[in-house]
Formats: sequence, C-alpha cells, structure tokens
Amino acid sequence: MIKIGIPRALLYYQYYPMWKTFFTELGAEVVISPPTTQAMLAEGSSRVVADTCLSVKIFLGHVLSLITECDFIFIPAVRSVKSKSYSCSKLLGLPDLTKAVIPESPPILDIDIDVNQSKHKLYLAIYKLGRFFTWNPLKIRQACLAAIQTNWDYQRLMYNDSLTPLQAIEKLSSTTNDDHKNNSSQIIPNKISIAVIGHSYLLYDEHTNYRLIHKLQQAHINVLTPEMVTPEDLESATAKLVGRSQWTCDHEVVGAGGYYLENKADGVIGIMTFGCGPDSLLMDTLQRQASKNKTTPFMSLTLEEHTAEAGVITRLEAFIDMIERRKRKQVAICA
Repeated sequence: MIKIGIPRALLYYQYYPMWKTFFTELGAEVVISPPTTQAMLAEGSSRVVADTCLSVKIFLGHVLSLITECDFIFIPAVRSVKSKSYSCSKLLGLPDLTKAVIPESPPILDIDIDVNQSKHKLYLAIYKLGRFFTWNPLKIRQACLAAIQTNWDYQRLMYNDSLTPLQAIEKLSSTTNDDHKNNSSQIIPNKISIAVIGHSYLLYDEHTNYRLIHKLQQAHINVLTPEMVTPEDLESATAKLVGRSQWTCDHEVVGAGGYYLENKADGVIGIMTFGCGPDSLLMDTLQRQASKNKTTPFMSLTLEEHTAEAGVITRLEAFIDMIERRKRKQVAICA
C-alpha cells in the first residue's frame, strides 16, 4: 500500500480530513508527522535563511520527520480557494521551496489549487494527482466527491458545535456516540469567553503558541475561535472592516476578529508571527476597530523563534485579570 505523508503544519488544520478522505478512497495509507517539537523547528530553520517565515520553518521540520516514513509527501500549492482572493506567497511556492531545500525528500505530490482559473484546469489537476493511484477516472471522481463532502461536514461541525479543528478531527474519527459525547463543545454558560483569532497553524500548534488555548481552558475560560463562526458572518464582518476580501486569510483574522469584537466575546486575542506583512496590517485594523468601539478588550501576541513562554504567560494572565475586573465592575453597576 502506498504511504502518503502529510505534514502537521500550515494548512493541515483546515483541510486534513478532506485530504485524508481523498487518499484513503484511492487505496493509499495516510501518515501524519508528529506534533511540533523544538528539534523539528531547529532542523527546519537550518535549511532556510533566518528571515524565512516561522511557520515555513516548522513546516520544513515536519517534512524532514516524514522522510523515512512514507513513499510520497503531499504538498499542494494553494493559490486561491475563493474567487478574486489569494493565498499568502509562502503557500504558493511551498512545493518548489521544499524540493529546493530538502533534496532528499521522497517524491512530492504537488497540485495547483486555483479557483480563479477554469474549473476544467482544476479538474485536470485533481485527475493528474489521482493517477498516481489509479487510471480509473470514475474512481478519482468518487474520491474527489467524498473528500468535498468530508470537508463540508468538517466545517459545519466546527461552527455548529463550537469545536476547534482538533476536536472536530477527533470527533469525525469517532465511531460511537460515547466518543461524540466526550468530544462535545466545552462552552460553559456564565463564564468569561475569550476569542483567539489568527491562522489555524498558529492557534493549534501547541509548541508555537505555548499551549495558549489549553492555558485558557485551564483557567475555566470559554475559548472561541474563527472556525466557530459561520462563513456568512465571517464574510459580513470582513466586508464591514476592509471591504472586499483580497487575501484568503482575511476571514480567519479580520473577519473573525471583527465578529467577536461585537458578538459573544469578553475579550479578543490576536496571534501572528513576527515579520508577517498581511497579518501586521490585519491586526492593526482590528486594534483600531477595538479602540474605536471601546467595548471589547483586544490584545495582539506576536510569536517568533525566540519568544519566551514566561512573557506570553505574563501577558495572558494580565489580560484575563483585566477582563475579570471589568466584568465585576459591570455587574456592580448593574446591581
């Protein structure tokens, strides 16, 4: 059986269930890299220049961990998943970059995903990918349809049940009702709710963000994420703040941030990496909106290789303490 390696980084948290369904429907075995470690980051960093995006360094570390574990590594070039909206340049050139800096990598399955081109070109790209496993076009089509359905189920599960991608992936893998019950939403009524917004590869990589979401949950705080907002609400909030979306990342940053600044959240934390151009503009937009509204506190955290965990924890504790004091003051005024 052919083994397909999928790095647990970058777009993994958005599309893993879809990718897994496609390959398993074609008879392949999917192998995922282990969670991020400091050794992975160090190995990935050693292959590129210092100014390379932190998330790309981590991705390369995951690729290196898969070299002896699989026959192929799946690295798509995701140019666009929405009309007239484009992905970050690091995602466009990811397959070529990986081939250049990791020549010992197994063959890379690279596919161009660009909905701004004709549907015919997209279908040809998917068929070309499927031919690594079968020459039967009907089987490839069935695998593609199953993968699309899985992605729809995955997205709906997150915003209907208020789940993070990690919870949703686990729930989709469950086979019993008891498992579904154990993975249900952890939203607790009458507790402080804090929205954590940013790219999924920053929010759910616990090594990168020092288990930020886990620390909030340990403090008995409801954690809200971009995936818990419906696509319609994300679109509306994005249009309100920046007009027509230009970047694919607009929704998960400025869309989710704009929505939570006006709905449900007692505070919003924005996470980005040092040196990221699009994020610096989007976070500044949210910061200005929060200052203008003066209703929901907003804090921006910038992560990079040398970020100290103690500094993140100190800022997090101060932010939570401020929200708690603010809530107590509001209750006292109402009383």
